[in-house]
Amino acid sequence: MIRFGLDRLLADPALRRPLAGKRVALLAHPASVTRDLTHSIDALTALPDIHLTAAFGPQHGLRGDKQDNMVESQDYFDPRQGIPVFSLYGEVRRPTATMMDRFDVLLVDLQDLGCRIYTFITTLRYVLEAAARHGKAVWVLDRPNPVGRPVEGTLLQPGWESFVGAGPLPMRHGMTMGELARWFVATLKLDVECEVITMEGWEPDAAPGFGWPSGERSWINPSPNAPNLSMARAYAGTVMLEGTTLSEGRGTTRPLELFGAPDLEARQIIAHMGAIAPKWLAGCRLRDCWFEPTFHKHAGQLCNGVQIHVEDPTHYDHARFRPWRLQALAFKAIRHLRRDYPLWREFPYEYEHDRLAIDLINGSEILREWVDDRESRPGDLDALAQADEREWEDVRQPYLLY
Repeated sequence: MIRFGLDRLLADPALRRPLAGKRVALLAHPASVTRDLTHSIDALTALPDIHLTAAFGPQHGLRGDKQDNMVESQDYFDPRQGIPVFSLYGEVRRPTATMMDRFDVLLVDLQDLGCRIYTFITTLRYVLEAAARHGKAVWVLDRPNPVGRPVEGTLLQPGWESFVGAGPLPMRHGMTMGELARWFVATLKLDVECEVITMEGWEPDAAPGFGWPSGERSWINPSPNAPNLSMARAYAGTVMLEGTTLSEGRGTTRPLELFGAPDLEARQIIAHMGAIAPKWLAGCRLRDCWFEPTFHKHAGQLCNGVQIHVEDPTHYDHARFRPWRLQALAFKAIRHLRRDYPLWREFPYEYEHDRLAIDLINGSEILREWVDDRESRPGDLDALAQADEREWEDVRQPYLLY
């Protein structure tokens, strides 16, 4: 049976003993729950030997209050526990000195999706850096990487760091939050006390979850548009849709598992993808579909699009599925079929106004330039990505805990 870091801390007084007499803060979100689905802030305050003095909420909030990106959360007092909750996605992204003065040890209990773009990784980096400056300790209560160990994508290039790019990671990094914390501390040379309360029984290569303990733990949305494991598996590719004019399915019940627009011909796109790079379609099943977003891009318009199916064991092959390449191939097919299609989004993304969102998401101009280049071939992108993937697998090895 798997036990997450939070459950181990709650069950074992010996693990909590170093917290005695310390002021403790918690960084959490809606998926920060125990096995019996109690939120971590409620479970921790119920312990007589934990003195919780503050909490922090990342993007979308501590208990979950914001649907879309770039919608800020405000500071408030938690109505159940009566402690201040500071937003790290509001007036500030990094904790201030005043916030840091409220605690001695910060517990980080965040469910990640295993993708560089997911902002909880950047928030983890920021709180580690702040803890190093202010002499505070950080404990990461580890949780599974729900998409397991596979690595995919080019590395973020120097100068492309942002709130959606915390460092030179590939799009799909294959690490847990605890392992990433160890990597941040080492590579950023942070002088900080950082402990990881590890999981017990996590088997990232085991079917059917391949990272997520299917059948053992309930899936709780870590953010509003992360409703299931299928989304998490596709996300390292479909997140790039946020840098385009295409709908990523926000405003539908299957966000970030499908894409489309009113003026696309989905069957033609799927066929062209198969003609360009059939190997990049492996491990999943593509289905043309119709959908009408109730909000966000193309709201109220009937869109023709493609859904990526990775839930059926007869369609999903964990070792062969490559979502980043798959979505890149879809862009390439659209560009082949519609040379002048207005594919790239030009309005601000995550408070960046001077760089295209697609480049910010990918951590460089490499993918966009490959899509737009008439002469580029799948092998060109593959060669760049494979070199970076091999490099990352070597880099991350010393920091793996499981």
